[in-house]
Amino acid sequence: MKKNVEIEYRELRATGNYDELINKVIAQCFKTENLQNTKLYVSIILTTPNVIRQTNREYRNIDQETDVLSFPMFEKDEIHQIAEEEVLGDIMISVERVKEQAKEYGHSFERELAYMLVHGFYHLMGEDHMQEDEKIRMRQKEENVLGQLNIVRE
Repeated sequence: MKKNVEIEYRELRATGNYDELINKVIAQCFKTENLQNTKLYVSIILTTPNVIRQTNREYRNIDQETDVLSFPMFEKDEIHQIAEEEVLGDIMISVERVKEQAKEYGHSFERELAYMLVHGFYHLMGEDHMQEDEKIRMRQKEENVLGQLNIVRE
């Protein structure tokens, strides 16, 4: 199976068995979006609230922590034209925030992490949720991928 993911732990010990879930979720994203035969891959950075806040401040001029940041490398209409091995983009996730939000929303850590991965992936694909119609389209895509993996709200 082609590797779609590069995983990095930044200022965080790799204590959880996240790699299997990450690979499974991103592989399904690639399959759903017909990218499985490309040479693209996604860089996943699991990190701390402090690192994600610093990154948010440095790259977005927003001095606050968040759950997930996505940094696409291509425009939406360029993605299917890339022939060489390239990173589709970076997804940075605060593991602590994933734990907090899983409790807040009443579902498992795995479900929340899977959601953050899919959410970040669709940002890399050029999707957004600033307008209501964009939000609806993006949520449908996210729930479609999670549903295919049988990762549903509890």
